[in-house]
Amino acid sequence: MTKKQIKFSLIYRDMWQSSGKYVPRVDQLKKIAPVIIDMGCFSRIETNGGAFEQVNLLYGENPNNAVREWTKPFNEAGIQTHMLERALNGIRMFPVPADVRHLMFRVKKAQGTNIARSFCGLNDPRNLELSIKYAKEAGMISQAALSITHSAIHTVDYYMGIVDQAVGFGTDEICLKDMAGIGRPATLGKLVKSIKQRHPETIVQYHGHSGPGFSVASMLEVARAGADYVDVAMEPLSWGMVHPDVITIQSMLKDAGFDVPEINMKAYMEARHLTQSFIDDFLGYFIDPKNRYLSSLLVKSGLPGGMMGSLMADLKGVHQGINMSLKAAGKPELNEDELLVKLFDEVAYVWPKLGYPPLVTPFSQYVKNVALLNIVQLAKGEARYSMMDENTWAMILGRAGKLPGELAPEIVEMAKQQKREFYTGNPQDLYPDVLDKYRSEMIEKGWGLGENEEELFEFAMHETQYRDYKSGLAKKRFEEEVEKARYKASTKTTIAVNEKPSINRNSYSKEKVDYPFAMIAYLLYSFSEKPTDTDQNAVRQNNVWSAIGYWRNQKTIHLHYDNQTIPVIVNKNFRGDYHFGFNGFETTAKLLHLGNAEVDFRIEDQSYTATISAGQEGMARVVINNREFQMMRTDLLEHRLKAASDEDTLAAGENKVFSPLPGRVFKINVKEGDAVSKGDILLVIDAMKMENNILARKDATVKKILVALHDMVDSSAVLIELE
Repeated sequence: MTKKQIKFSLIYRDMWQSSGKYVPRVDQLKKIAPVIIDMGCFSRIETNGGAFEQVNLLYGENPNNAVREWTKPFNEAGIQTHMLERALNGIRMFPVPADVRHLMFRVKKAQGTNIARSFCGLNDPRNLELSIKYAKEAGMISQAALSITHSAIHTVDYYMGIVDQAVGFGTDEICLKDMAGIGRPATLGKLVKSIKQRHPETIVQYHGHSGPGFSVASMLEVARAGADYVDVAMEPLSWGMVHPDVITIQSMLKDAGFDVPEINMKAYMEARHLTQSFIDDFLGYFIDPKNRYLSSLLVKSGLPGGMMGSLMADLKGVHQGINMSLKAAGKPELNEDELLVKLFDEVAYVWPKLGYPPLVTPFSQYVKNVALLNIVQLAKGEARYSMMDENTWAMILGRAGKLPGELAPEIVEMAKQQKREFYTGNPQDLYPDVLDKYRSEMIEKGWGLGENEEELFEFAMHETQYRDYKSGLAKKRFEEEVEKARYKASTKTTIAVNEKPSINRNSYSKEKVDYPFAMIAYLLYSFSEKPTDTDQNAVRQNNVWSAIGYWRNQKTIHLHYDNQTIPVIVNKNFRGDYHFGFNGFETTAKLLHLGNAEVDFRIEDQSYTATISAGQEGMARVVINNREFQMMRTDLLEHRLKAASDEDTLAAGENKVFSPLPGRVFKINVKEGDAVSKGDILLVIDAMKMENNILARKDATVKKILVALHDMVDSSAVLIELE
């Protein structure tokens, strides 16, 4: 009896993008390509798609050149190359007009990509239809991908309905894209068997991440059911939140009686060595260590493992604000583990109510953000779903495709109350063609359209990143980011917080100082992550640069001092120095020591020490050289907590609009003096890759706007005062 042959596809690109911010540059990819070929065990390799081309633009390099140079050696060796694309969303996070989608397949085929792996995050066949059509017209192999997840409605019959339509559209192959690795092995085996029985000539490929630990068992089951290809990875980036290593899968399948290719271990070790050299060069600075581990906690939530790094950063960003709200309500605070479990529970709760969208980019982000904001709002005494961004609403309303399940009645009712209209037409019809507009601008600017109009395609697909690439801004940012990461890695100095070191203050300035120095001392002290002592009334500290959303190191903080509110612009450079600007005063300060209720700092060539303690009426008491100052950050709510019994203070707090999460002020819809109604969008905070609407909770008049456009704000920052 002839052994069933199983072939391997290497997902080298996905290994990097699931593990870090960047992928190897084209010069590094060209170096490793011959070694991958020499391994002799791969029939296919995923070379581009997803965020690959955006990453090249972020480097300040041409993505078209990267794709062409990366695919060329594999084409010459007879190894098929394939790209990943998101159907309606193409190779970006939001919908793409049909003419740009059409051009994409022609361009990528001409650049050397053989197979188009196309998936719709909602499994809507209407979104897959054009991808299949355009891929075939371009001469590519069309591989329609099923976004795999596990729920009561995501059954074998459900997926077979999509398979039948995709085959009817003309797809050549089917991929089971188990992006979170939560597909149950037995069910996946049944699905592959059904595909092979109904469409025996259709190639089936399995793509499953390792996150929750099912992937090895899943690969054995799909192989036994008739799968033709399985996606694998290799050290040092296999396992964790990406794919199992080819060595393990080859050994398992060989033992199970399958015909699998041999691995040239000398080439494997060389590829391993080169990959590690790319990590050591600079890529390792951007790899979150959490993505190197498996976690069974992902089984219940169903979230993709590749999200864990950003998810933990999101939690860290809102953790403090949630605990402040809980404390104000007399409820127990949550530690990080309790908050993580609470988030996973909330994801499991809201997911079916949002229509069971498969938890894959970008819909996994939408569901996670709804769950996280629900926790934030519930802690404040607000209702669930009282904050949902417009991208999530577009998904709910059908503008991205048909949801697999039914929306909960309360979501439907909320849409009606907000006078939002549901859309049942073909999503592609909502996005008119744009190539003529971009072509005209490129001609006007003197930018070449490129071979096969490949430059036109990149501009239309990734407009913002392409402009930054052309201007040189992208390369400048990248070089600064790498310099910052290298500097941080090379300086391992730490500041003692709880233990007072021996400090020689004999040379410190003894001259009396004015309030600007006290403000700087207070802010430097409050930026720390750690508490100063066990006194619950001590001044709370808050590291504004550790929270999610702080993608630039400048923000405005409002300090209350001497009966006035003073906006202070703070900029932190990668060496850890802080530049302050307020009331016409500008200076740079360096933090020397942070202790228990004390801070040492240097301004120009003079050093100072200050003590910080709780002052009157929620203020902080700052003492420098025997002179005392009382001040308070308006974005910290400790004064509200300590004055909880004061009805006047609570009433004043009700007229303040707070940010529920850290982020950037993206839009301000009101001005001082405007009358607003309950439910009006006052401003928009850009955070967690979403635009989050901040609503008025009652009818009122805008008394004061405390932030400006593009300001970075903390969780619980006061944004607007109403009256």
